[in-house]
Amino acid sequence: MDPETLSQWIAGFVIGYLLGSIPFGLLITRFAGLGDIRETGSGNIGATNVLRTGHKGLAAATLALDAGKGALAVLLLRGSGSEPAALLAGFGAVLGHMFPSWLAFRGGKGVATGLGVLLAVTWPVGVLACAIWCAMVAWLRISSAGALAAFASAVVAAALFETSPVVILTLVMTLLVYVRHLPNLRRLADGTEPRIGTARR
Repeated sequence: MDPETLSQWIAGFVIGYLLGSIPFGLLITRFAGLGDIRETGSGNIGATNVLRTGHKGLAAATLALDAGKGALAVLLLRGSGSEPAALLAGFGAVLGHMFPSWLAFRGGKGVATGLGVLLAVTWPVGVLACAIWCAMVAWLRISSAGALAAFASAVVAAALFETSPVVILTLVMTLLVYVRHLPNLRRLADGTEPRIGTARR
């Protein structure tokens, strides 16, 4: 690998990480006068926890912005002509959202950002994942179940229709999302995972 290619790849990852680590949920709720979202509900900075404040508009804005930063990371680096750098930017965005350096590496679970990355990298897989997330949430009213189903389906769809680099990115993002959802998986298994619109247990 020549130095120029390596520098492109590193730049892609760093740009993605910096974009991904913008904590929109925290910023939006603070600007709205709701204090620190990390002291509410699950302590997460994502849209589901913002929804627990009772402000649907703020939750929707958080969801859109978190997805947007993932998509933007990919699209910015795709403009450089390097698809590997664009994929690394997407990976960096998810890592940045989950482990932002300026929040002591305690961020969100990467669902919206990961979906944004998928939409930018492979829109058919991204649309499928979003549709499954929406359908599962509408059916069960459990955000974590929707997220886990969405990313599992994305891996299958990518494996069937996409190139190896996209499959690897999708698989790695899915593994990260599942690891971040381990407590949710345990609650889903024992039937104690809270539904949207109910208080967190």
